[in-house]
Amino acid sequence: MKAFVYVVRIGGEWSAKMTVAPEVDRLFWMEEGLAEAASLVDGRLKGMESKEARSEAVEMRLNGERAEEGWLWEEALPLGDAIRCVELWDAGAARGELGSVGAGPLAWLAACVEQARREAGAPMEAPGPQAAGDASLRARRWARAAADAGGSSPGTARAAARAREALAAAAQQAAAAMQGRALLRSEAHALLEGAAADMGGALQLAQLLGWLRLAGAVAAEHGRRRRECRCRRCGSGEAHMHRTPCAACGRMCAYCSACLTMGRSRECELLVLGMPAPLLEAGSNPADLNKWRLSPAQAAATESALQFIKAPNTPDQPHHNKEFLLWAVTGAGKTEMIFPLVESVISRGGRALIATPRRDVVIELDPRIRRAFPQARVVTLYGGSEQRWEAGDITLATTHQLMRFYQAFDLVIIDELDAFPYHGDPILHYAADKSRAPHAPKLLLSATPPTELQRRVKSGQLPHARVPVRYHRHPLPVPVLLRTPSVAKLLQTRKIPRALLAALNQSLTRGAQLFVFVQRISQVEPMAKLLSALLKQSAVEGTSSQDPDRADKVSRFRKSEIRLLVTTTILERGVTIPRSDVYILDADGRLFDEASLVQMAGRAGRSGEDPNGFVYFCGRERTGAQAAAVSQIRGMNRIARKRGYLLPEEQVRSKWWSRLFKRS
Repeated sequence: MKAFVYVVRIGGEWSAKMTVAPEVDRLFWMEEGLAEAASLVDGRLKGMESKEARSEAVEMRLNGERAEEGWLWEEALPLGDAIRCVELWDAGAARGELGSVGAGPLAWLAACVEQARREAGAPMEAPGPQAAGDASLRARRWARAAADAGGSSPGTARAAARAREALAAAAQQAAAAMQGRALLRSEAHALLEGAAADMGGALQLAQLLGWLRLAGAVAAEHGRRRRECRCRRCGSGEAHMHRTPCAACGRMCAYCSACLTMGRSRECELLVLGMPAPLLEAGSNPADLNKWRLSPAQAAATESALQFIKAPNTPDQPHHNKEFLLWAVTGAGKTEMIFPLVESVISRGGRALIATPRRDVVIELDPRIRRAFPQARVVTLYGGSEQRWEAGDITLATTHQLMRFYQAFDLVIIDELDAFPYHGDPILHYAADKSRAPHAPKLLLSATPPTELQRRVKSGQLPHARVPVRYHRHPLPVPVLLRTPSVAKLLQTRKIPRALLAALNQSLTRGAQLFVFVQRISQVEPMAKLLSALLKQSAVEGTSSQDPDRADKVSRFRKSEIRLLVTTTILERGVTIPRSDVYILDADGRLFDEASLVQMAGRAGRSGEDPNGFVYFCGRERTGAQAAAVSQIRGMNRIARKRGYLLPEEQVRSKWWSRLFKRS
């Protein structure tokens, strides 16, 4: 994409600007321009108290910055060069260098253009006095255009006025639709399809009025030794930049490979940034937790989170530190706990975001959120979503979709923050932070927080609340260790140890469905066939991330058509079977860490009808990860017992489980 740069003198001071629609900028700075047309537009932007206030703001903006004269660079530049030229001008003005090259501001603009070109990899000679004189020939004074406009016929003037008014209305519509978004030019045009014939002009006018911001999708970071770039959409640096000949700008143009699946972000591509969400009113009305039928543990944690998100911002609490961790055991009912938090925000006119790394979880949450908030506008975003350009009071999204937002939400909730691909991906963390408004808190949900978050909790740096018990108030099943050979050995000998076989038969006899986890995809089908033969069970299947029938098998497992399912960690989350036992084979393998062991163990005992399911860690030895997982589970049971969250008859049962594990 190409753009123009120009300089204007306002109040005796010169400044440089960039435009993608020069004709709009000429009108904007002329003595008679869009002030009257903009003030006549009906409606208002979110955040403006009234039409009068909005009109007054437009008038003040226009009347307060009239250009005394202006010059436009007639040659279109690659977008990155145009943006860099303005940056160089501002830096030179701050150092007091304006006018040090040649004669006047136009010569300095020429120098900035040439330097931007050199930095972009097109070496040129530094402009001297003669070059400055030549530059003046490539510029055009706007006063001539203003005089021509003033001398037009009444009919032409009326038509021009109507065109200006339509453009002002389109600019306001674009600004309202773009609020809280960060979109590439093509995406912005898709969002605003049909809003204006001249979409580029509408976006440029909205920028001039301060209603949105236009920037390069990939911005050059100018280091001492080489030109480095950073993606403004996902935050990736030079390590993710690739350069190819570009037909749009005619040079070697950098693009970001880290977020390529979301559309090509490149140096000559325009990124449109909408206005941030306005400051949310402070919460004063107490939340009615009884309507959500929360358990005592759920209610206590939710109350702590409510106090945190309603607390006013303080100067000593930076935006990036306004985080709260809801550390809830698997099956604790995290979704129900966030309902009062979402209600607190949308009842004050704010917008809430619930994001999770996995698409299937987003789809599963959609009907639950709509039932809980029937009056709210709910938008669900994932790859291929039909609601891609809609705005809602509540947004459900995969974490990748957050790249298309900019300071949009008054509450950001990240569920399963320890899950792939969110965990360990700085791009998705950057997107999550970029999506929340400057005043907005971020709520983190996890049953197995990463080590860094646990460290911050222990040191008191991260406010948090623990939910150590499930909604049915029974203790978590404590895993039992079974000494077994490796899965490879079991498949080689086609034999199952007597103790393991007895446990499997006991689970089947009591009517449970069985999760059998293995480490490797290649082991899934052979193990399923071996167990089917030895247990004399036909309702045995295997599935993994590479299984095209995975969704169908999971559905049949939920319907109890499958009694035993051999799988990998792909099903360690998000699948709830009312009566289930868990067997983790090769539990001593390095691919199973503490978090994955806790998550897999969490598939058992999730329902009130069968709260004491069985969990077995099967392996040749007991590892640190197993010990840490058991310690975490027993620790949560201990906290639940101490706080009185367990049902009375379960207090003794919890102690019995602890003694059983010690004996094993």
